[in-house]
Amino acid sequence: MEKNMDTDSLIQHVERDMEATSFPLPVTTDWLDDGNETTVNLFQQPDWQVALWAIAYSLIILVSITGNVTVIWIILAHRRMRTVTNYFIVNLAFSDVSMATFNTLFNFVYALHNDWYFGLGYCRFQNFFPITAMFSSIYSMAAIAVDRYMAIIHPLKPRLSSTSTKVVIALIWIIAILLAFPQCYYSVTRFYYPRTVCMVDWPDDYGGKHQLSYQYALILLIYLLPLLVMLVTYSLVGQTLWGGHIPGEASDHYHSQITAKRKVVKMMVVVVVTFALCWLPYHIYFILGSFNRDIYKQHYIQQVYLAIFWLAMSSTMYNPIIYCCLNQRFRAGFRHAFAWCPFIKVSEEDKMELQHTHTFRVTMTRSHRSHSSHNSFPVLEGKLSLTLFSFTVLNAPNTICMVIMYLLLYSTI
Repeated sequence: MEKNMDTDSLIQHVERDMEATSFPLPVTTDWLDDGNETTVNLFQQPDWQVALWAIAYSLIILVSITGNVTVIWIILAHRRMRTVTNYFIVNLAFSDVSMATFNTLFNFVYALHNDWYFGLGYCRFQNFFPITAMFSSIYSMAAIAVDRYMAIIHPLKPRLSSTSTKVVIALIWIIAILLAFPQCYYSVTRFYYPRTVCMVDWPDDYGGKHQLSYQYALILLIYLLPLLVMLVTYSLVGQTLWGGHIPGEASDHYHSQITAKRKVVKMMVVVVVTFALCWLPYHIYFILGSFNRDIYKQHYIQQVYLAIFWLAMSSTMYNPIIYCCLNQRFRAGFRHAFAWCPFIKVSEEDKMELQHTHTFRVTMTRSHRSHSSHNSFPVLEGKLSLTLFSFTVLNAPNTICMVIMYLLLYSTI
């Protein structure tokens, strides 16, 4: 009788801890073996399955680190690439590479073995940092959407400067840290022989109401709300780019300008949709588990979770591929970065794509008035607009000579 009482007490304690944890591993009372009063992991996998999952998760880490570090180098090492949008892309790439480096491997091992090997310090970190990185990623995308909206819908209004952009990025990280701090503060490790569990133990949270409220708030703040903002902004931008006239565009440059802006918007929409699709099953998994915790006891749940978690983490590796496929300058940058590969050739066009250019506009107006005692003639205006001379530092002398020739020619008119 006493033995059954101890077992029931342990079951209740484990179930309470399951309600407290934010990481829905198959930590269930099915692990209990009444014969020796120890917890037994019933979610063992054959070696070949473990090997396949290890290869799949290793692919994420390799591609994400290589691709995102290359994106950061392309932008920071080339002055021409240092635009407002690209600064946010740097922040997005940093968030993704951090997630792949510090979260993917450790949570994969935890989900595979259901045993936390990494101590309390890293338990706190792994419950804290993924929320921070995800917040930074999705709000960087939202900031890009708002910037594109301002550039296309309100081109005459002031844009973010380089300094202002860095301030916005810093604010994103500060808010992300504050939002994720409770996960860090209440993280604990619990030992159930022969295993250790990493969890978030909310105080006075019998029934898991605090944890559930926090999870729903996270889904709203780091998924639904920013996606709604991007849906609205990109819808308005798309309506303008594909269905109307861009305010402030000069007629002679309209087609080239609108084509370039369409390409940027297409690229960012693909990035946002990819992110949303990768994380959607993960959030659905949390929501379903909050209504029916028995799903964590199903024998197939570990495979389901590993697949869902892989899809969510794979979002960190797609963006560099998207940039390379849809943006000519990023494609040139990747060719530069991997020029050491024997099958990759860097063309002169690729070299010119990343070279810094200076741009200026010269406008001159001459008026000739003719007056007569009997007749008044209308003002005759001759207007020459030298519209957008772009030159590289290497070709500056030749371009200056051309400008002087235009000026001399105009002065003789």
